Amino acid sequence: MADKKELRIGLIGCGFMGRTHTNGYKRVNDFFPEVEYRPVLKTVCARTEEKVRAFADQWQYESIETDWREVVARDDIDAVDICTPNSTHEEIAVAAAEAGKMVLCEKPLARDVEEGQRMVDAIEKAGVPNTVWYNYRRVPAVSLIKDIIDSGKLGRIFHYRANFLQDFTINPDVPQGGEALWRLDKEVAGSGVTGDLLAHCIDTAMWLNGGIRDVSAVAETFVKERMHQETGKEEKVEIDDACIFHCHFDNGSLGLFEATRYARGHKALYTLEINGENASLRWDLHDMNRLEFFDYEDDPEVRGWSSIHVTEGEQPYMDKWWVPGLSIGYEHTFVHQVADFLSSLAEGEPCSPTFREAQETQKVCEAILDSASSGSWKETGVDWS
Repeated sequence: MADKKELRIGLIGCGFMGRTHTNGYKRVNDFFPEVEYRPVLKTVCARTEEKVRAFADQWQYESIETDWREVVARDDIDAVDICTPNSTHEEIAVAAAEAGKMVLCEKPLARDVEEGQRMVDAIEKAGVPNTVWYNYRRVPAVSLIKDIIDSGKLGRIFHYRANFLQDFTINPDVPQGGEALWRLDKEVAGSGVTGDLLAHCIDTAMWLNGGIRDVSAVAETFVKERMHQETGKEEKVEIDDACIFHCHFDNGSLGLFEATRYARGHKALYTLEINGENASLRWDLHDMNRLEFFDYEDDPEVRGWSSIHVTEGEQPYMDKWWVPGLSIGYEHTFVHQVADFLSSLAEGEPCSPTFREAQETQKVCEAILDSASSGSWKETGVDWS
């Protein structure tokens, strides 16, 4: 790999997402040898020195920092990867862009549209390469859905439906806030399941089916008060525990979405289904290498739902992995995103979703929360052109 260009990574945050991103950087050249860049794990940053040093040792980062500003200021960092809570995304991204660094940011882009727009403006003013880690686009079966839709096989699309179900906050004794549970703190997260789970569904939906024009939503917070880990006091819970919305897409189709952390028995059930005039598709994260397809033009004698095992070399990304019939997993989606970012960098092209594209998802999330609060339909203002 001596002939490859180095891309020196400064990772900020060493939690769950820090692990997934780092694994992507470490494996990309093994399975995508054609990419021109080689990620170099220069530094990782977190507030607690003991924790970040252990992470650096395990994942073989060259150095550590305990202040993200030091990462941004370093001359030996090309790209800043933001894996921190949502409340910190704007400040880090803007500073990194102003320092001329490439910026990769975990989803959602920001806590709200105002923050997101400032991030987009800073990135575009600086002209630096950027992307947001909406990794479910990089599931081979989901990428195959994109290919099938773009081929016209579905014909006119009538319905798009998706859900993302979890059950990890049902217990009222689960606290809010703090290092592991910041997603339950509105000040840090911005919202609950809308920004955490529905954002994934929305990004995938607009990538596959085009812009969402307007929304009508209901949301609920089932446990109204929880102990806050940082204060030790019972405090009002202000994030949404569950949200359901329906919508109109720009292409005239209808959408139906649900996300909750109160679906007992579900840890991460993400499903989607698309119904067109000629065919339908459905996918389930729990069986992520399989795509179900119904084609009305099949011979009526054998017409029915077929099950496509997405492991063939002709299918998206799969020529990089094993032999047909052998599956890949969740972690591979991050390898795919790193590969796509490095390829886009070599070609001088944007890597989707860019900050600007992720801001369109942010607009939908904000419209959902506004609709749930007001009890009325809300325009999204999305420009998915």
